[in-house]
Amino acid sequence: MAHPKRTLSRIVFLFAFAIPALYAAPSPKPKVRAITGFITVDPKSYPSQIEDTVRFLSQIRDAVKAAGYEVAGIRISTQPFPDYTRGLSQPDALKLLRGIDDLAAKLRFAPNIGPAMLKDTDPTAPVDLLTEVLSTPGNRLNANIVVAGDDGIHWNAVHQAARIIRTVGARSPHGQGNFNFAAIAMLKPYGPFYPGAWHPGGGPHSFAIGLESANVVMDVFSREHDPRNAGKALTEALSLHARAVEAAAMKAAAGSGWTYAGIDPTPAPGGEVSIGTAIESFTGAAFGSPGTETASGIVTRAVKDVPVKQTGYSGLMLPVLEDALLTKRWTEGTYGLDSILAYSAVCAGGVDTVPLAGDTTEDAIARIVGDVATLAFKWNKPLAVRLLPSPGKKAGEMTEFSGALSNAIIQPLPGSPHR
Repeated sequence: MAHPKRTLSRIVFLFAFAIPALYAAPSPKPKVRAITGFITVDPKSYPSQIEDTVRFLSQIRDAVKAAGYEVAGIRISTQPFPDYTRGLSQPDALKLLRGIDDLAAKLRFAPNIGPAMLKDTDPTAPVDLLTEVLSTPGNRLNANIVVAGDDGIHWNAVHQAARIIRTVGARSPHGQGNFNFAAIAMLKPYGPFYPGAWHPGGGPHSFAIGLESANVVMDVFSREHDPRNAGKALTEALSLHARAVEAAAMKAAAGSGWTYAGIDPTPAPGGEVSIGTAIESFTGAAFGSPGTETASGIVTRAVKDVPVKQTGYSGLMLPVLEDALLTKRWTEGTYGLDSILAYSAVCAGGVDTVPLAGDTTEDAIARIVGDVATLAFKWNKPLAVRLLPSPGKKAGEMTEFSGALSNAIIQPLPGSPHR
């Protein structure tokens, strides 16, 4: 028979470890950034098509919320807009696109009208139409242009993308119209994140989901600093939530006729929910310091190992002006455009929300887009470019963006002579 004092000691010992575990902070849940529907619209009946889509996506949203996850919003991406504006005059085409924009405001969804050019041989007239749309104050429409695919780098599209970025930067208030535009390279259809989302049209309606889970990375990296263990721990943490969200969505969609395209587990950041802070927690140094590349690679590999049906980037996003810490470090100059390209080599999301001087030339912009397209094609990885020339601003001056964008000091382009 055990001695009473020994038994009591053992009980006290066990409780000393059990009580802290009971009161330990629960691991954070990610937010669902996007539930994105992909539809092929008919210009004669698109309002009813969109209304039906909103109803379906709202059901998915409600099911995901019931599973315990906050949802930022629903999104609808059409087939490439040149397909349904072809043959229309520019005023009529603008009227159609603005009709979609008006429905987005009324029904509370974020709209995307897809690529202005899918192939490098596509006509460039849609580029002019898109430039007009993106330059309009208050525009909600998102769009893109494909600058690299399985057929190679689309050098004509690279220069057309630069023309869009340069013109929209000059025409839209503070250059903010470019927030809704991306040049995309090697990005497959049915990714949920904007503005790169697209699909070719035709086929059944589909939907995909994108997570905002930089907080999960932060939680893991604050505990795991060994590269040999951090990736596995991050995969386990992301998998827990990705599978729960996926299960809730697929159950709600069962029997609907909609196809589930997948989930993008990329840990998108937002404001103070910072992937930059998470990476600094791992490296113990400022973002951009040695070790940042290692951390970027760990995140990407961990994301790719999440056992769900994946779509989109499935890597790492480093949006300079959508992440509070990344914005701060950009202003401090701890990293720059060359750094982002280096991190993209281990599959970051590309060059995202990078502020440029207002007088950056179209040729200089094309070289940046071309670099990203070259990297994406070389390694067959999805990357995107979202550049933000700030009209009237020069290197060393502060941008004046608003809304989801923070403001930072514009840094000179690599290769610029020091003054």
